[in-house]
Amino acid sequence: MTLGHESDHDVVIDVHHLTKKFDGRAVVRDLSMQVKRGQIYGFLGPNGSGKTTTIRMLCGLLTPDEGTGTCLGYDLRTQTDQIKTQVGYMTQRFSLYQDLSVRENLEFIARIYGIDKPSAAARAAVERLGLTGRENQLAGELSGGWKQRLALGACTLSGPQLLLLDEPTAGVDPKARREFWNEIHALAANGLTVLVSTHYMDEAERCHEIAYIAYGELLARGTVQEVIEQSHLTTFIVSSANGTGLAELTHELTGRAGVDMVAPFGTSLHVSGRDAKALEATIAPYREHKALEWKRSAPSLEDVFIDLMSKSRDNFQ
Repeated sequence: MTLGHESDHDVVIDVHHLTKKFDGRAVVRDLSMQVKRGQIYGFLGPNGSGKTTTIRMLCGLLTPDEGTGTCLGYDLRTQTDQIKTQVGYMTQRFSLYQDLSVRENLEFIARIYGIDKPSAAARAAVERLGLTGRENQLAGELSGGWKQRLALGACTLSGPQLLLLDEPTAGVDPKARREFWNEIHALAANGLTVLVSTHYMDEAERCHEIAYIAYGELLARGTVQEVIEQSHLTTFIVSSANGTGLAELTHELTGRAGVDMVAPFGTSLHVSGRDAKALEATIAPYREHKALEWKRSAPSLEDVFIDLMSKSRDNFQ
């Protein structure tokens, strides 16, 4: 399949300073990013942060108000028809026909794509995705995990070069999520590039690179380890028997010098800050409490994202 006019065949997405406004409010603001071929690129951020709007600009469904870029070597503004033919897009909501069977849905999609021998293509997708035995089941009767697997099969039927997944595992049980990600990694190993938005930290950690967007602005990007290191956070984990006293400690530490984040995790707290000396000075008296156990730890990805959220500005306000 010809990939347009790419000067660097290793770069699938290359965008610079993208901005998109609705009713005068910037939903995406000055966003630049690159995604290489065969990468699984995680796109993270809170609801309303601009992830879906960015994905729709990348696949040619929305035109940027400002900025430039290419997807698969095609211009985001002038060559959207070429982009759409080579991109698979899986939305947050199940978008196939509930009253058609698994096989009928796949055959219908194959015909839309103009695939030769749609019945054979549907059978191959059923086998590849482990749907054998369910091909005659109505799509509307499938569980969330099986619906997700069917939707993935439908959006990869045409052999796209790029797969855009918009929170594909929301509301799906952990076992189904893991199986879904195993399939995504298998597709990427065969050269498919995947851009996936997610709220789940364990999914973010399975991506080759990640980007964090909040309220329209890209705040961090790189490998998981790079994003953690870029945060410059120092983290302490404090615990007590059955979590006793941690609620009071949260109240006392929040807002103190050097303390940028206090977050409960089960029967412990993560206390983090970007100024290590100020943080250690603030918590020093509390480390003398015999009922509290303090341990210095590397910040988790979730620590970093909570901290990034606290620094971002809500563009609805």
